[in-house]
Amino acid sequence: MTVVRLLLAYDGTGFHGWARQPRVRTVQGVVEDALARFLGERPVLSVAGRTDAGVHAAGQVASFVWPAPVDVDRVQRALNGMLGPEVACLRATRAADGFDARRSATAREYVYRIHTGAAADPFRSRYEWHRPERLALAPMRAAARHLVGAHDFRSFCRLPPDGGATTRTLRTLSASAAGERLEIRAVADSFLHQMVRSLTGTLVAAGSGRLDPGEVPRILEARRRDAAAQMAPPHGLTLMRVRYRANG
Repeated sequence: MTVVRLLLAYDGTGFHGWARQPRVRTVQGVVEDALARFLGERPVLSVAGRTDAGVHAAGQVASFVWPAPVDVDRVQRALNGMLGPEVACLRATRAADGFDARRSATAREYVYRIHTGAAADPFRSRYEWHRPERLALAPMRAAARHLVGAHDFRSFCRLPPDGGATTRTLRTLSASAAGERLEIRAVADSFLHQMVRSLTGTLVAAGSGRLDPGEVPRILEARRRDAAAQMAPPHGLTLMRVRYRANG
């Protein structure tokens, strides 16, 4: 048995998210179909982060198990030849037995990009939220401090369909700026559906003066989706990297 690990980057604009779904185009769907053309049969991919429709990735990790030796260099060339430049296989490697892109991951890191200039940038507009309004960093950072740590993030997500737990450990939530561009960086063991976009919307509400940062604990305690600010649109969000143990 061969465990193959793929490091992927993709522009999520033309995809209905990562997960394969009937009658819509998804990243998992096109990658698995391309692998089927190369391998002769479709593998089932495990993925570190199931990105939503319109969300991008710079460091997504996927893996699959194959019952025969695999030339990983040829896998990389085949995927790039069939899917590039919309989807890029940055690296294909053989992983240790037992490696699984989702279950072996210890943390995911996302960055949300915001542009506050008067005019949208046509060269970046697919990858950042254009909001021509000044955002103050101090209240954004004050709001973020209330959110770091282990919390029930029920107010900041779409509830899991299986009724699963909504407690997560948010290791980092930071806001930084360079001129007219802001970045919100979030790192957690794992994220709930639409959680980063909802956290971003709340920080933006604080930065624009529409939300007092001191209200964030009340939003957490409410455990209701409508208690939080409107979530940010998907296209400003990018999965940057996935972390694994040193031997993972």
